[in-house]
Amino acid sequence: MAEQPDSTENESKRIRFVPLENNPDVMSSLVHKLGLSSDLSWHDVYSLDDPSLLAFVPRPAHALLLVFPVSKAYDTARTEEDNNLPDYTGSGLDEEVLWFKQTIGNACGLVGLLHAVCNGMTRDLIAPSTPLSHLITEAIPLSPPGRAKLLETYPELASAHASAAAEGSTEAPSADEHVDLHFVAFVKSAENNLWELDGSRKGPLNRGKLPEGEDVLGERALELGPKRFLKREEGTAVGEIRFSILALGPSFG
Repeated sequence: MAEQPDSTENESKRIRFVPLENNPDVMSSLVHKLGLSSDLSWHDVYSLDDPSLLAFVPRPAHALLLVFPVSKAYDTARTEEDNNLPDYTGSGLDEEVLWFKQTIGNACGLVGLLHAVCNGMTRDLIAPSTPLSHLITEAIPLSPPGRAKLLETYPELASAHASAAAEGSTEAPSADEHVDLHFVAFVKSAENNLWELDGSRKGPLNRGKLPEGEDVLGERALELGPKRFLKREEGTAVGEIRFSILALGPSFG
């Protein structure tokens, strides 16, 4: 994502990854390599309003990834909301969601994917004895700083990410390049709450209760999640709003 200013010394020491291409095949390949069942894959969402286009997305949708270039309106809204929130300190089995603070440069795509697959019912479709299952087990008892350090030092994660970054249909930028695309995950918890999970925020954000049986592409989920973002952008944007959405749902075939 477009990263926050940092001192030259800290920035020079920061771990950086090659950015992931916003591509459902690349995203699916990465989560499958890490241990998610091939029964689930990422799919493009071509419309949030047209029922005929939404019908192309396999349901139920368990998570969404909203991808967008960081705007002044987004930065302002994020700062204003975070100013009124404490830093998240949660850990342990009682957490409703597992949240990771992003400290790796250009890794917001990876962090978004982890938020999507490590929460809700999707976690139940992670194979045992895989990088994802081990990561979750190790992350649960840790504080947010401990989880961030875990991601920085997890070799299987870095290896799978590097492999996926090389699979895109366009030439990948270098790890040192600052990319302005940002990824935000929306997931439904076991308690039917819609959570916005963004590693650049102070913690996980509960956006509200969903009706029993509604997935993250349902009407209320879209209003509490992606459409809430888009309405804010529409009020300040000059020209076309650029964004894309991926949904995690049943694989084709």
